[in-house]
Amino acid sequence: MIQPQKQLVAVSHCILNQNAVIHGWERARGAFPFAIELLSRGIALIQLPCPEFLVLGGDRPPMSYQEYLTLPDYRQTCQKMLQPIIQQIQAYQAEDYQYLGVIGINESPNCSISGQRGVLMEEFFAACQAAEIQAPYLEVPTWYSETEQQDFSKELQRFLAKGGKNE
Repeated sequence: MIQPQKQLVAVSHCILNQNAVIHGWERARGAFPFAIELLSRGIALIQLPCPEFLVLGGDRPPMSYQEYLTLPDYRQTCQKMLQPIIQQIQAYQAEDYQYLGVIGINESPNCSISGQRGVLMEEFFAACQAAEIQAPYLEVPTWYSETEQQDFSKELQRFLAKGGKNE
């Protein structure tokens, strides 16, 4: 019988599905290549929702963090979308899975973590804090693509080596 690795990472939606990205801004044909690396190592992935796609659709214009904040009930929509994700992480942790953290998208109005944190990530980190879930993170750099991966693999290895611990 195969035993699961019992490790998991939450990832921004577009890491696994570039179809949700603003048309013309895609950086991979499907999923980012590092997602396949994570899966091949036995690390389970929990896909965060994409509020941009769900609220405005695929044919939406590029918008800033401030513009998303002006959408009626947008922050509350993000909160509702994240509830089942937090419940999943808690359920896995109750089964002794190791939650390694979250991987976001640098400079995204919703999924950025460092600098101006995106709307969705603000709500994700607040929900993690309320649920007492540690939330180490890594961000996909703006230059990363299917054809341009540079040293991101080293950053990914450092993130995974932390073992889900905050520094």
